Amino acid sequence: MGNKQEELEKCVRLQGYDLTGITETWWDSSCDWSVGMEGYRLFRKDRQGRRGGGIALYVNNQLECLELHLGVDEEPTESLWVRIKGRAGAGDIIAGVCYRPPDQGDRADEALCRQIGAASRSQALVLMGDFNHPDICWRDKAAERKQSREFLECVDDNLLLQVIEEPMRRGAMLDLILTKRRAW
Repeated sequence: MGNKQEELEKCVRLQGYDLTGITETWWDSSCDWSVGMEGYRLFRKDRQGRRGGGIALYVNNQLECLELHLGVDEEPTESLWVRIKGRAGAGDIIAGVCYRPPDQGDRADEALCRQIGAASRSQALVLMGDFNHPDICWRDKAAERKQSREFLECVDDNLLLQVIEEPMRRGAMLDLILTKRRAW
């Protein structure tokens, strides 16, 4: 994020976003003084032990929320989960942000899918992030690599819908927003 914090704050305020997820923050403890945003609660998970990575989720202060700790006894993943209290009569919403490094191993992928499964038990789920599966064709729900096919299966098994329609980087949809589909 570095020098983009001011630009981020202007965009969030102009658009009136209640949730803003960020992947690859590259933050560490030296950034603590500069990453807060007035009117928002910040949840973050910095990458430990190597450069890069890191995720953050800003939630509007007007929303009652708390961080969930899914999969804490498993292989570590760069994922962050928050439960947002629903309005009267509506269920809670689970919001997540994830960064899946391109070189992530099978065990971490399996742990992430279990976390997605646990989060998807909620009536409403919004998961955003950089999943780094460039070989997935979302229109055909097909992929070349085994890891990508397993991710597609996880999305399908948990009744999730991928809502991004335009590729972001070099024709590939790496950055996704997944939401809970209604089971009719």
